[in-house]
Amino acid sequence: MLFTGFLWFILTLLPLVLLQRLLHREILAFFLILTRSPKAAIALFSLMLLPGVFLHELSHFLMAKFLRVPTGRFSLLPKPLPKGMVQMGFVEIGRTDIVRDSLIGAAPLFTGSLFLYIAGIDRLRLDVLLNLFAAGQFGLFWRGLVLLPQTENFLLWFYLAFAVSSAMLPSEPDRHSWLPLGLWAAVLLALAIFGGAGGWLLENIAPVLNVLFGSMALLFGLSVALHVALLLPFLLFHRLAAKITGIDVR
Repeated sequence: MLFTGFLWFILTLLPLVLLQRLLHREILAFFLILTRSPKAAIALFSLMLLPGVFLHELSHFLMAKFLRVPTGRFSLLPKPLPKGMVQMGFVEIGRTDIVRDSLIGAAPLFTGSLFLYIAGIDRLRLDVLLNLFAAGQFGLFWRGLVLLPQTENFLLWFYLAFAVSSAMLPSEPDRHSWLPLGLWAAVLLALAIFGGAGGWLLENIAPVLNVLFGSMALLFGLSVALHVALLLPFLLFHRLAAKITGIDVR
């Protein structure tokens, strides 16, 4: 199918967003029960995700510099926001057009995906496990899963892959230019199709986009697997801490 890659992109992105929010909530709840201090809990949470947050903000900064957009302050200090949200860091970016603004906002997704490829596929070979699972070869999958911790520097690469993948999705402020850019792209696409270029686009552009979306889906699938692997332990840690201390966070 021509649009299989895009379909898998959506089917992996949505679970990743939900799992990321759920895991972050469980980690913060666990730290809050242990420390009984919102500031301390946020500090521990930020420290846990520091490599990912650093790469996220650095990506904004470097893309802005590359596109010749003025930059200001750069911070990795966490800041509580309304509705229980936490700002993990920020970099001040000057005003620019929607194309450059969209590229700057999407920069963490580019660099995070590249790093996730290095850590998850090149170093840990998690793609092999995903392919075995997708093919229904569960015996080989479990055997590979058991042997996975024997990989050289497994804990380091697993941690870095999680931290980066958990912070690589653009935040709401990062995406504020995507809607107008998408509308302009839709108008241009409609004009191209109306002008008779629809067949050429399907033959030459659609396959490239399908491969791109398929590659992103694979990386998102790896990120989903990492979040699932950590969600179950932190669910348990949260429940045990609540039972031992008699304090829970809802």
